[in-house]
Amino acid sequence: MTKEFFQGNRKRFYKQMKKHSLLVMFSGTEVRKTNDEYYPFYTNRNFLYLTGLDGKEFVLLARKDAEGQVEEKVYILPPDAMKERWTGERIKPEQAAELSGIGQIGFVSEFEAELHRLATTGNYRHLYLDLYRAEPVDREEPAHCLLRRAASDYPYLKIQNANVIVRRLRTVKQPCEIAAMREAEKITCDGITSMMKASRPGMYEYQYKAVFDYILGQYGPQGPAFPSIISAGKNNFCIHYYAYTGQAMDGDMVLNDVGAWYDNLMNDVSRGWPCNGKFSERQKILYQCALNTSNHMFGIIKPGMLMKEVDAEARRYNAGLLKDAGVLKNADEIGTYMWHGGAHHVGFDVHDAVEMPESIAPGMVFCVDIGIYHQEWGIGFRLEDNCLVTEDGCENLSVITPRTIEEVEETMQKGFAPGISL
Repeated sequence: MTKEFFQGNRKRFYKQMKKHSLLVMFSGTEVRKTNDEYYPFYTNRNFLYLTGLDGKEFVLLARKDAEGQVEEKVYILPPDAMKERWTGERIKPEQAAELSGIGQIGFVSEFEAELHRLATTGNYRHLYLDLYRAEPVDREEPAHCLLRRAASDYPYLKIQNANVIVRRLRTVKQPCEIAAMREAEKITCDGITSMMKASRPGMYEYQYKAVFDYILGQYGPQGPAFPSIISAGKNNFCIHYYAYTGQAMDGDMVLNDVGAWYDNLMNDVSRGWPCNGKFSERQKILYQCALNTSNHMFGIIKPGMLMKEVDAEARRYNAGLLKDAGVLKNADEIGTYMWHGGAHHVGFDVHDAVEMPESIAPGMVFCVDIGIYHQEWGIGFRLEDNCLVTEDGCENLSVITPRTIEEVEETMQKGFAPGISL
């Protein structure tokens, strides 16, 4: 992404801000893991979306005056020779300006005083903060701490939730985002097909994961877009499975739900295959129902379709196929085998933080996820692809990853030789 992308995002955000407003966005802080060790830092995606700056403890401060003019400044960590010796070189002001397109760069030690000065001038009536929490029990972020402080120090500032505006902006992807997602699809395809080629009875789930991680490592340091879900046999009936301790026995299906990221954009692709490379008759029945349902959805998704109908129609259509195949007695019992939907948006997050639309529009990217779990037969898998809505229909961005029975079996016959021993 170029600085023009981030400048454009901020410009669109500022347009929706009220006059007489301040905006404060935080990149986030490290989370302690144990003793003196921290979890790898992960920059707040909304901060990254607006600035292009990837680093801890950064702050964006913008102000919009009575005429609608905006001034902006970003605060970064100052140089610190000793800390940089231990944890690496810090971004310099000129680098931050080049990446973000923000002309005014300061250090975080200056932020509190400058915010206080602006907030007490009497020129501002609103304070925008990103106040998102997935659950009330989530740990407090810097924005929540500032919210509490503002209530006592600046009670005259009306709080506005910046998260609402950013979600709205992130709902429709820009051309550069779609281009990055296409690159992420290529990387994910390489990782999945390599697992298919390496697959064999007796292989452990952690070995499949090792193959995927190895392949993604050839494309850069970012690695998987999210914790990979890779399971076999009975473990496939745990929808979000992360243990990687099971073993794929002859006849078992291998399930994976994985993704890569490229230039900050992520994808989410699921494929299932028999570990021995050959679908059984029962596996074929269920897989073909999932595939036909997915193909049906990619044939009907278009602008104007209700978002809630994506999952609803997938369930209806798949129920009919499973009934015709003799798997279901009554289509109303589809919940026996379809345990979840999957039409979540993807982008800067794998479950992208968007304003959930009532109807579909061009530029949206979301998953079409068809999962079938038949515990009596011991067969569980899902077929998940990324759908780009176009002007008059849609495109399957992950179609490059083998998805038909024939494509999967043919891929698995090719073998695997990445230079590592399994």
